[in-house]
Amino acid sequence: MRRIVHPGPSSSDRVRTVDCRLRHLRQALAPGKSLLESLAVLLEAHGATSAVATLAGGSFAPFVFLMPALSPTPEHAVYYSARHEPEGPVRLENATITLGRRDGRPWLHCHGTWRDAQGRRLGGHVLPDEAMVKDAIEADIWLLDGAGFEVVANPETAFTLFEPVATGDRASAGAGGSFAMTIRPNEDLCTALVDECRARGIARARVRGGVGSLVGARFDDGREVEPFVTEVFIREGSVGPGPDGMLEARLDVCLVDYLGGLNEGRLLAGANGVLVTFELVVEPATA
Repeated sequence: MRRIVHPGPSSSDRVRTVDCRLRHLRQALAPGKSLLESLAVLLEAHGATSAVATLAGGSFAPFVFLMPALSPTPEHAVYYSARHEPEGPVRLENATITLGRRDGRPWLHCHGTWRDAQGRRLGGHVLPDEAMVKDAIEADIWLLDGAGFEVVANPETAFTLFEPVATGDRASAGAGGSFAMTIRPNEDLCTALVDECRARGIARARVRGGVGSLVGARFDDGREVEPFVTEVFIREGSVGPGPDGMLEARLDVCLVDYLGGLNEGRLLAGANGVLVTFELVVEPATA
């Protein structure tokens, strides 16, 4: 498995989880507001401060995004590109989001794919307060109760990153067995997920949300993404028994690398270390 060296001290806390309850909501994001405002208003109306979500269809205009990039200074191991501002509307294909709080105010982390006005398929990191909804976007949202995502300083990577924290009423937060989770650099994404489910006695689960980055990527069909700086989102994810009866993670992802390559596939277990962070929510399933 490939690894990354970050400039700061590595902590022993490589995987962080907080129990939560989930409420599912399906709703179209109406035109005329930024992506951030649309979702912040929705969460407030339902008494939540954090959530994960998937988006499909619709369009943005104007729209601003960033690409993964090499770092221009030794202060970071990897970084973001300059701003990209496509002319004309972009048609959204799919995106995945983590919603939470930054400095006491709503914030979100969004990776996705879309087509610009010329029909080119692109992907990356959406700037949520500068992406304006033009045509209604369908959203599947899982609201978190008992836990939230908060942006905190991360000395290892020198970035500020979402981290799950306990919030509000903790009495029944773990009643359904769901949990919010973040994974730090050089931990294999599939392994971390399986280990946590096994430790909790969870035999089957669905992954909700899923936004982060990997050190390149290796897929279970043998393909490999060589450029090591990527932005990734989970399109569909689950945990359950494999052919041998052992617990395994099945994570279907889409990613863009720093050279602009787009790739999709199922991750190969044990071969995909986290680059900077990965955020997701796990919901136990009966089948």
